[in-house]
Amino acid sequence: SRVVERARFPQAKTLKSFDFDFQPSLNRQEVIGFQDLAFLEKHENLIFIGSPGVGKTHLAISIGLSACQQDQRTLFVNCHDLLLRLRSAYEKGTLERCISRYTRYDLLIIDEIGYLPIDHDEANLLFQLINARYERHSTIITSNTELSAWVNIFQNPTVTAAILDRLVHHAHIIKITGKSYRLKQQN
Repeated sequence: SRVVERARFPQAKTLKSFDFDFQPSLNRQEVIGFQDLAFLEKHENLIFIGSPGVGKTHLAISIGLSACQQDQRTLFVNCHDLLLRLRSAYEKGTLERCISRYTRYDLLIIDEIGYLPIDHDEANLLFQLINARYERHSTIITSNTELSAWVNIFQNPTVTAAILDRLVHHAHIIKITGKSYRLKQQN
């Protein structure tokens, strides 16, 4: 469907194809429950935290697909790509327009916060985006870094606190402490 195409998922993933038995740390009912999108109606965020390969992106895409199937405007974006776009808009003087475009999505999925360090300016730009969506729309975040260590990613305690304050205020934080699927597939 066009809604799915516009969401730009890197691949199609569903919860049916997720191996919950391999990740016993996950509350299966809670995760499956997100498909009813009650969190979207309440403008709550989902934050998936865990080591690389445990299935964070798979879960985020699955929930995003459910949102698309229920006609919610959804966008999947890699954190690094998002920051490049925000920075480029800032340099061109079109930041406000860019942020308002990202703010309109019912569901924004920001994948892989924490894989690359984020400089002071980028952290500020991300804050502006998160702040614009705060209590208006839901955001799903995947990160390989515990929230308490985000200050090391953003290298700016004030902005980190402000970002976390808004993301976590109405959020479900799902920690996946299991083993990597990718490593399992290699064995």
